[in-house]
Amino acid sequence: MTAAATGTIHHIELWVPDLTRAEASWGWLLEALGYQLFQQWPVGQSWKAGDTYIVIEQSPARSAFRHDRCRPGLNHLAFHVATSDGVEDLVADALGHGWRLMFADRHPYAGGDQHYAAYLENRDGYEVELVAPSPQPTPGAEPPKP
Repeated sequence: MTAAATGTIHHIELWVPDLTRAEASWGWLLEALGYQLFQQWPVGQSWKAGDTYIVIEQSPARSAFRHDRCRPGLNHLAFHVATSDGVEDLVADALGHGWRLMFADRHPYAGGDQHYAAYLENRDGYEVELVAPSPQPTPGAEPPKP
């Protein structure tokens, strides 16, 4: 086994208010992004891709019952997606798995006209950003409208 590069993410742990609901939204998304179920225990589970894993846990020590991305702490997680079509496929499926599209009026350029991404929020207030490589402009064409 080779050692991971210094500074790369080892794992991310998210405390959630409802494990069943989190399994439905996070489990679907992580598996759609290529993560595989890694560990399970009575109050949590994790998914792994390469050397990185993401944990969801319904800890009895948590002090709130909804994540607030606007408070100090985690605002969102951003994931690479290979293509813009891949982003759109995930957005289309997300609604059935507890996610909603944020900034729908500016999708897919809510982050700027050269940033192709979807911003999703689940029922517990967690946000993810799904980022595709920006399309290369056609010479002489106008940039996409946000």
